[in-house]
Amino acid sequence: MRYIIIGAGAVGGTIGGRLAGAGHEVVLVARGAHHTALREGGLRLRVPEGELTYRLPTVDGPGALGELRADDVLVLAVKTQDSEAALQTWAPVPVEGGGSAAERLPLVCAQNGVESQRLALRRFRHVYGVCVWLPATYVEPGVVSAAGTPLTGVLHLGRHPHGTDETARLIAADLEKSKFEAPVVPDVARWQYAKLLGNLGNALEAVAGPVDSDEATSFYARVRAEGEAVLDAADIPYTSVEEQQAVRGDKITLVPLPGTPRGGGSSWQSLTRGTGTIEADYLNGEIAFLGRTHGVPTPLNELLQHLANTFARERRAAGSMPLSELVSLAERVSG
Repeated sequence: MRYIIIGAGAVGGTIGGRLAGAGHEVVLVARGAHHTALREGGLRLRVPEGELTYRLPTVDGPGALGELRADDVLVLAVKTQDSEAALQTWAPVPVEGGGSAAERLPLVCAQNGVESQRLALRRFRHVYGVCVWLPATYVEPGVVSAAGTPLTGVLHLGRHPHGTDETARLIAADLEKSKFEAPVVPDVARWQYAKLLGNLGNALEAVAGPVDSDEATSFYARVRAEGEAVLDAADIPYTSVEEQQAVRGDKITLVPLPGTPRGGGSSWQSLTRGTGTIEADYLNGEIAFLGRTHGVPTPLNELLQHLANTFARERRAAGSMPLSELVSLAERVSG
């Protein structure tokens, strides 16, 4: 199979680089300065064994590829706020032998949150969800860092909305040859909703800095408690912390990587790159949406969603709000 990585940033670049390193055929899709850097200098993947350079076919859209192949796998790894545009672009692309990508090709959503696969299923017949446990960083064009060892990540994979099939097993087998563990599960959404609860701290980190103090940890616990209350009210199952830890074990240990800035997760990286957008609407905003649907108040998640969007829109520096100021705002909105 050939893997077309739509969005070769932190997650997509790492998956694409690792697949290429294991001998699989990979095409990278990127935009702007990142696209230029990948075309001119290759993908520079910084990992515990050193900096690896992969000179891979790189495009900014499907036009350069012509007809897609019947054995192509589309890996959607853009931020959720960019999913609709990507899906609209790739769905009608013709596939050799007849039909379109939406009709014939598997689309694998390797993203935070749960919304992209819902959007995808409106257009694509064969949609797969991934619960992404993959510590990776992308802040410099052409360079992606992934600090995990001995595994680079754990990627639970299954059909959306549920089930498994041979395609999922073939993709998982390729991933497992590429320094990932890739369990194929019939209930991938259960893992994704658990990951969503963890990602509720992304906006906190992006706005007020690392969640590494007692006060920050306590604040995140309150944010997560809102999320758990909402999922329980909506009768949405999610894996427990204990079940997640049992799967992860000590399979992913983070090591310092030379030349890689110390920073934060995906939302922090968006602010650092000054993209002007952030994924909070699909993380904290997902909890706010479900809370409004089921009558559960979510003031802290709404506050973080609002602040993260403001920081992105105004291009404020990541982590520049004092935690004490955030706590004060939280007390005001939560009564």
